[in-house]
Amino acid sequence: MKFLFILNDPPYGTERDYNALRLAHALAKADPAAGITVFLMADAVSGGHKNQKVPQGYYTVERMLNQVVRGGGEVLLCGTCMDARGLADTDLMEGTRRSTMAELAAATLAADKVLVF
Repeated sequence: MKFLFILNDPPYGTERDYNALRLAHALAKADPAAGITVFLMADAVSGGHKNQKVPQGYYTVERMLNQVVRGGGEVLLCGTCMDARGLADTDLMEGTRRSTMAELAAATLAADKVLVF
């Protein structure tokens, strides 16, 4: 089964991204063959920034997204949203990439389940 997670909130300040990624990890663990795609848009694109530093003991969205990538999932970032926030391709963590609304539309059509956070 293919899952598409669409994240909109900033990586910190709310726990929506954190909870979405926890669910993505749980689904991948329950079914290693499940296809996981995470699409970051609006303020969520900041979660794809490399070298995040958070207080000791606090979750790190970068680390959680790395788990998705290492598990064979895909992490895409809205290019328009990146541009609006001054986020360049060189700022992105390894394994993620700039994307488009057309690619989000294709991923939505291909997904069995779409979860929006």
